[in-house]
Amino acid sequence: MKIAYVLNTYPQPSQSFIRREIHALERQGHDVLRIAMRPHDGRLVDAQDIEEADRTDYILAKGGAALALATLRALVRAPVRFAAALRAAWRMGRVSEAGRLRHLVYLTEAAQVARGCRAAGVDHVHAHFGTNSTAVAMLSHMLGGPKFSFTVHGPEEFDAPRALSLGDKMQSAAFAVAVSQFGRSQLMRWADPAIWDNIRVVHCGIEPARFDDPAPLPDGPRRVVAIGRLVEQKGQLALVEAMSQVTSDLHLTLIGDGEMRGQIEALIGRLDLGARVTLTGWVDEARVNAELASAHALVMPSFAEGLPMVVMEAMAAARPVIATYIAGTPELVRPDETGWLVPAGDVAALAHAMEDLAAAPRDRLSRMAQAGRARVLARHDIDAEAAKLAEHMKRA
Repeated sequence: MKIAYVLNTYPQPSQSFIRREIHALERQGHDVLRIAMRPHDGRLVDAQDIEEADRTDYILAKGGAALALATLRALVRAPVRFAAALRAAWRMGRVSEAGRLRHLVYLTEAAQVARGCRAAGVDHVHAHFGTNSTAVAMLSHMLGGPKFSFTVHGPEEFDAPRALSLGDKMQSAAFAVAVSQFGRSQLMRWADPAIWDNIRVVHCGIEPARFDDPAPLPDGPRRVVAIGRLVEQKGQLALVEAMSQVTSDLHLTLIGDGEMRGQIEALIGRLDLGARVTLTGWVDEARVNAELASAHALVMPSFAEGLPMVVMEAMAAARPVIATYIAGTPELVRPDETGWLVPAGDVAALAHAMEDLAAAPRDRLSRMAQAGRARVLARHDIDAEAAKLAEHMKRA
């Protein structure tokens, strides 16, 4: 099968799960085109991301003249289809925070995508995130491009389902994908019950071979690591506050970068935690793996999530997880079995869980680590999950 992935910005440091899914489909013999509206506006540090950028076709880089010509060709080629797509773009733009003008731009992008997919003989289009990438995939199909599907991760899509026209997108798609059963339930809220069977669960996955020989839990003082974008939904400010309440000899490494870095650094300074909290910025996968290997657990203090990849990777690396009881996370993290679950935003409960980790006997941590590893390998093998996705595409 020839598949086109339609994405807004690709690759990005926080979206290695998309790259893994594409690579798994290619290992299974499918030809995958990468189509993104724009490149990442920051520096890529991972060699695999840099390679993916070289393989990606960027729509906006073609220039306004090329998009205008593709739009004119779409109008001349199929005026009735074009009128329907124009109405759909106008309708989505009316309820969207992005507005009607932005959706007219999506229509021009869709015309270019549809033209490119027809020329390349693409059988199916898949988008990630129910935002503008799916709008482009939907409009491309309406302009005569291939059938499409899309994966919704959350939490952004669940925050604004009406503004994103999720119901219309699911109605138009061959099928929609959620990354957890919780995510599927949220999509069901906005879908006609007649199409509930078209909402499938396909987990994001890890590559088990990368974790075939996890490092044993380290000796020495207890260390935890948190990995993610430094944004409000990830809860790092609450995590730093919790660290100020932890009296044990515990060290926290924060991996990631984002708009809240300045606030987080200021809070670390104000609470005099500079010796106990390390902030690394974005690092490559080798450094992430090294930090996990030197840690006794991953901590994920998020206020809102889909189903975090870093939780899967930490469990595959045989590390217990401290996480918040939100979204799809309880489908993976089991209290006292594979880690700790605490209420989101409860700083005292988060501090208590980290104190419990610091005081836990090594054999208890080891049992949690091995139970978590077995659970994630059974549920989140990327080759198995990509095969499920490909089968849905074939049936479509």
